[in-house]
Amino acid sequence: MADETAKPFEIPATAASRDGKLAPQLWMMITTFWNSSGRNTLILLGAALCAVVALTAYGQIKLNAWNKPFYDALSLKNYHEFLYQLVVFGVIAGALLALNVTQAWLREMSKLKLRDGLTHDLFEQWLVPGRAFRLSGAGEIGVNPDQRIHEDARHLVDLSTDLGIGLLQATLLLISFITVLWGVSESVTFSVAGMSFVLPGYMVWFALAYAGIASFGSWRIGRPLIGLNAERYAREADLRFALVRVNERTEAIALYGGETDENDYLNREFTQVLVMMRRLVTGITRLTWLTAGYGWFAIVAPFIVASPGYFAGDMSLGGLMLSVGAFNQVQQALRWFVDNFSTIADWRATLLRVASFRLALLEMDKIGGETARIELVPTADDRLVFDQLGIASPRGCMKLSEKHVMIGPAERVLVIGKRRGGKTSFFSAIAGLWPWGTGRILLPPRQTMMFISHQDYMPPGTLRGALAYPSQPSQFANDVYLAALERMKLAHLSPDLDHVARWERELTPEDQHKLAFARLLLHKPRWILLDEAIDYLDDDTRGLVLDVFAQELAEAAIVNIGRADTQGGFFTRVLHLIVDPEGERLAPCAAAPIFPPAAKEKAPAI
Repeated sequence: MADETAKPFEIPATAASRDGKLAPQLWMMITTFWNSSGRNTLILLGAALCAVVALTAYGQIKLNAWNKPFYDALSLKNYHEFLYQLVVFGVIAGALLALNVTQAWLREMSKLKLRDGLTHDLFEQWLVPGRAFRLSGAGEIGVNPDQRIHEDARHLVDLSTDLGIGLLQATLLLISFITVLWGVSESVTFSVAGMSFVLPGYMVWFALAYAGIASFGSWRIGRPLIGLNAERYAREADLRFALVRVNERTEAIALYGGETDENDYLNREFTQVLVMMRRLVTGITRLTWLTAGYGWFAIVAPFIVASPGYFAGDMSLGGLMLSVGAFNQVQQALRWFVDNFSTIADWRATLLRVASFRLALLEMDKIGGETARIELVPTADDRLVFDQLGIASPRGCMKLSEKHVMIGPAERVLVIGKRRGGKTSFFSAIAGLWPWGTGRILLPPRQTMMFISHQDYMPPGTLRGALAYPSQPSQFANDVYLAALERMKLAHLSPDLDHVARWERELTPEDQHKLAFARLLLHKPRWILLDEAIDYLDDDTRGLVLDVFAQELAEAAIVNIGRADTQGGFFTRVLHLIVDPEGERLAPCAAAPIFPPAAKEKAPAI
């Protein structure tokens, strides 16, 4: 839109976004999946995963128990028992291999269905009528929704699935092996200064204390990674936007010889990415000192802890290896948080971006809640009526100079106002996109109306589809397409009607403007509303469009919201938008939400 500010409103802060609490964000995402069409499939996949992980844990218990007879056979040099235990190993390993493959398939299918549910939900929430338009002016949370819907949603699904399965495995391993570890260490006798005593399950207590200290240290050292990851994604989005912008405007940059300036600009954006990466490197390095040290010491820790029982003669070599295996499994389960803290920080940052975006979409309907709303009244009458209309905006209120305006069929009406004087808000109010203000608008049947802005939308696909938009191409005969192109002097495009392309790139700006008006010749609406759509045309194209209005679309009412008619003769009525000093202003929200910054994530306009 042409004359409004880039950020006309901010969405309100909410408890979930202001505090950044995990529980409300998780609950919102869970309810999203629960309400998705693939809920039953997700439940079945989840149940199957639980069953496979449980069977895998049982197989690992059997594999750990195999250590005792195998190592006892080695220590006794029992060759036949050694061969038998190799056969047993083959059976257990084969079963675990089949379970691992099954788990991998279930994991990837879960990612597919989760992404299906999340992405379709974001599509539906984003494209609620008028919501995407309002989001685009809602500040930083509204820029580059494609990044959040595509990349952030994909990343969140991948991380959630991997971490969820890993946590389930760790929990089952802990439950399974902690009893084994307790059993092998409950009767070990300690002798200190001539005194003997038994500490039941001492290896369990050591494992819990060891993992608890490491987990607390990981949380303290790694917590800043959550914010750093969120900031990094924002800076990566800045760079992506800059690259797309340059790629979309290579011709203009070359004509101005601006390659050096653009190179400097890209380098500045990339420097910001590198700054964040360096900060992440520092944070990850600090965390690695703890996690790697923990991992290396864990190699010998079980031998050290189990050695009193072995040297006291309370366990054989096989019993020692059984204890070591059980201790390692318990440690592997308990160290899940330590090993995955960096990934958890990444997941937390991604969840924040996706959840805050979805929350912002829901908040769009609450924008301007304290401001009065314009009453849109659909009627069966073939007329457009403005009754006591006032358009509220952050800068003030605009109104028509006449309190009651009725526009009838086939009228040619020009609405003019000062620059940045609310003309685009007035156009959006008629379309139902700008609801804030006072008074009423009585509308003719919506199917009889078409709106064209100064930069009209050119959908991807075939040229035939672009002409028919928003209707289906099959609704119009081929001769109608050819006649429309011929009339708008676009006959050279006739052979490309069924060619698939990005037409906003393939066509010149002049041809794109002509194509928008050729679309009118197909639909033949009775009401045509323009937002400066003819003001920027060259004289020949403007004359051609006005001639079409005068002949093929002679019965249509034309309402152009734009500049004064310098040529005269076409518009028979002029309305004026003026400032209403006593009118209602669009109430700004108290505070913008505290979301991770995503500055300049904005994608190029279509």
